[in-house]
Amino acid sequence: MTGPYLLPAHLDPAQPRYQARFAVEVDGRRVTAHAGQTVAAVLMSLGLTAWRECGGRGRRRGLFCGIGVCAECVLVVNGAPDVRACLRSVEPGDVISTRGSGERG
Repeated sequence: MTGPYLLPAHLDPAQPRYQARFAVEVDGRRVTAHAGQTVAAVLMSLGLTAWRECGGRGRRRGLFCGIGVCAECVLVVNGAPDVRACLRSVEPGDVISTRGSGERG
């Protein structure tokens, strides 16, 4: 796995053992995800740290608390709006949209 917030597997002290890889779609782009990853982890592995706009002033939002309390990371998964990316584990074939997801004032 690569990304600005991830260690290469050989340097990770936890030595993750990803058993299953599968495809998901992020904003129309087919990407590889690993079993057990959250939607937020997939997005961050792609280098996406902010995926929605708040208040119409160009203020970008994304993962903030990482535990489902703040709702800053909401997006659309399989057509369902306001899914917290930090809590939802990806499943094979998921369609994730960061556009038009939970914009609030």
